[in-house]
Amino acid sequence: MKLGFYGGTFDPVHHGHLILAREAIEQLGLARVIFIPAVQSPHKPATMPIPPELRLEMLRAALAGEPRFEVDALELQRPPPSFTFDTMTAMRARYPRAELFYLIGEDNVRELHTWRRIDELKALVKFVVLNRRDGAPAHPFPTLARRIDISATDIRERVARGESIRYLLPEAVRVLIEKHQLYRETKPLPQKN
Repeated sequence: MKLGFYGGTFDPVHHGHLILAREAIEQLGLARVIFIPAVQSPHKPATMPIPPELRLEMLRAALAGEPRFEVDALELQRPPPSFTFDTMTAMRARYPRAELFYLIGEDNVRELHTWRRIDELKALVKFVVLNRRDGAPAHPFPTLARRIDISATDIRERVARGESIRYLLPEAVRVLIEKHQLYRETKPLPQKN
């Protein structure tokens, strides 16, 4: 059995995440993709996402009705930051006979060498890079590429400016953002020189 694991803050989950997860299922022959929301990324210690229980609620709403997608809250039950090595060690114990694929965004590849116990992690999982931008990959990992110009940062900024986010993420997630009044305030963007 082949299983895909997709970690991140998902702040918020959007159609780009879901489209590439579906692409991974189809191109890699995965039985399912398990989304693993992090409490906080160890690579972005200054950035605190919205509370994990709200991100978990949005993920569950986004994945409802998709039998090959599921959510695992393992990392939310541990103190931050979330380390992929710890999570995938637990998943290896849970699925001892499965082939494990770990899905990462193209933007994470440059920092991959800094991940905790990276050499051991590479022995546990097969990394697959999800690329939403144009350009040839500059790394040795298999890549699933699809041009999708949607980002969680842009969604948060649009909400803060009072702009529509419809069609950028599942309607159920948009409704939860509205219901909980999420992302109403953002920090100003740094000035460009």
